[in-house]
Amino acid sequence: MRIGVLGYQGGVYEHVYMLRRALEELGYTGEVIVVKKPGQLEGLDGIVIPGGESTTMGVLARRTGVLERLRDSIRGGLPAMGTCAGAIMLAERVRDRVVGETGQPVIGAMRIEVVRNYFGRQRDSFEADLEVEGLDSPFRGVFIRSPAILSAEPPARITAWLDTGQAKVGVAAVQGPHIATAFHPELTGDTRIHRMWLRVIKK
Repeated sequence: MRIGVLGYQGGVYEHVYMLRRALEELGYTGEVIVVKKPGQLEGLDGIVIPGGESTTMGVLARRTGVLERLRDSIRGGLPAMGTCAGAIMLAERVRDRVVGETGQPVIGAMRIEVVRNYFGRQRDSFEADLEVEGLDSPFRGVFIRSPAILSAEPPARITAWLDTGQAKVGVAAVQGPHIATAFHPELTGDTRIHRMWLRVIKK
């Protein structure tokens, strides 16, 4: 199994570490590489798009020639996991809580609507225990300038919710071999979401 992590910015090496741990825990043979050039997409079994700044990530991916190939690959069935900014990149519809439509470059492989910075800025970061479909106990979600998943259309579906006290919003979704999370599973010691995704790839 060969897994890539898009390597322009954000929690790249945290994902590399968690994926290597998850592979080991599952007893899978595989390697994890950092992807910055189009040629590095060849032969991948899955790709992780980490947290970071989604607009910057999209611009850099387009400038290096990775965005179009990545979009074609993921839309063509290459399994993808997107966390925080990565969830924004995977979404079909993106808007910002303050500025509205962003027009930013995205992959648009999942039929979800994502609102950037839904919970506020860096100073509004928080953690919360989440009931995630497929996990047998709560997952501690780390939210840093996180988006929210406001809606999903089949075949996408929301798999974790967060009650803000004012509204109940989606914070994880799946569509086929793709997983999007508004939170950062790579910033915990819990590999269960990475393992869940790797099992989907292995099928």
